[in-house]
Parts: sequence; C-alpha cells; structure tokens
Amino acid sequence: MPKTQYYTATSVDGFIADPDNSLDWLFQADSRGEDRFAPFFAGVGAFAMGSTTYEWVLEHELLLDQPQKWHDYYGDRPSWVFTHRDLPAIPGANITFVSGDVRPVHAAMTEAAGGKNVWLVGGGELVGSFADHGLLDEIILGVAPVTLGAGKPLLPRRLLSDRLQLVELERVGHFAYLTYSVTGPARR
Repeated sequence: MPKTQYYTATSVDGFIADPDNSLDWLFQADSRGEDRFAPFFAGVGAFAMGSTTYEWVLEHELLLDQPQKWHDYYGDRPSWVFTHRDLPAIPGANITFVSGDVRPVHAAMTEAAGGKNVWLVGGGELVGSFADHGLLDEIILGVAPVTLGAGKPLLPRRLLSDRLQLVELERVGHFAYLTYSVTGPARR
C-alpha cells in the first residue's frame, strides 16, 4: 500500500535548516556510504514541498538558468509547492503551486502518484499540517553529525510514542537513519 513519507535530513538537535533557511550544513556533513535516496525516490510517484524549501533549491541549484537540472533530479514526477506568494515556475517542470488545506492536495497527489508513495520534502510546518489530518504514514530521518543550535525545526508538532513506532534503524557512514511509522492525527 502506498505511503505518505517525510524523508529528510536533520541535525542531531532537530533542525532541518539553519536560521537563514540554508541547507549548506548538510553538504558539509560526511555522508560516506551507500546512497539511500535513489532507492527511496524510485518508489515516489509525487511529492510536495513548502515555499522556503522550493526557493532554496531554486537558488542553490540555479534552476531558472538550468531548468534541466530539475528534470535530472526529479524526472517528470508531479510536484506541488505550498505557498501564499507568487513564485517563479521552473520551465518544463511538472509543478503545481497551491495554498490552503492539505487534504484535497493530498488526494490529488495520491491519485497522481499512481500507486507509488508520496514524498513530503519539507518544511516541518508543512509536514505537520499533513500529520494534523492523519495523512502522514512514515518519517525517515537521516540524522547528520551536526548541531545547529537554532533553525527550522524538524517537525513542530507534538507526536508522542503512542503515534510513533521505530521500524528501522541503520548506520550509513556517520549518519543514523531512523524510520518511524506514524498513526492517527496529531495532538497539539
């Protein structure tokens, strides 16, 4: 059965981006070992991200000047960007800009995924909205050997152990990968 998954990297102290919304810290972390992302992404049929994540990728990868990079990374998979602002579209990319309630968007993403998984790229607040409505099935964390001290939290929600079950633990180089199944709607 397809899952809605939050696959992300996090610092040891629970941040997915630094106070400047940058992910540069992640690329400085030694990620020696097998590539866990490629097999994960092979099972993804659609994905979503927040506007801050989209803008960082857009700028960091120079995607408006080199739109082919988006296709190289993500293929033709349909994607959704949650935003309340007008953002530039990447030429040729299958991106839908949306705002508001995640439930109808999740339904559209699930249908577009064609029996494959839905990936929630981030940020944490967006993923929290999916969890609030019981639409998050799994959290996959790549814990990097880094502390940031401040930044954007991994998942700014209260998810207690009655909702999270550790189903896999793996060491890859200096990273720890933790996979949790998620049940029920979030309690605030």
